[in-house]
Amino acid sequence: MQQGTIKRLTDRGFGFIAVEGSEKDLFFHSKELQGVQFDELREGDKVQFEVVESPKGLNAVNVTRIQ
Repeated sequence: MQQGTIKRLTDRGFGFIAVEGSEKDLFFHSKELQGVQFDELREGDKVQFEVVESPKGLNAVNVTRIQ
């Protein structure tokens, strides 16, 4: 699993993660959250996740907040 920080959240149920050691942010959708609701996340929260390839590029899945 990789780690990063919530960089931006939208009001449409998705957001972007700033990945540690990478300049490129990863997209994630609220359906990929594990153990936390989308409205409980805040920009700056630390998360861990897996990365998968989609037709639109790399996405974060199995996103969990790190305490």
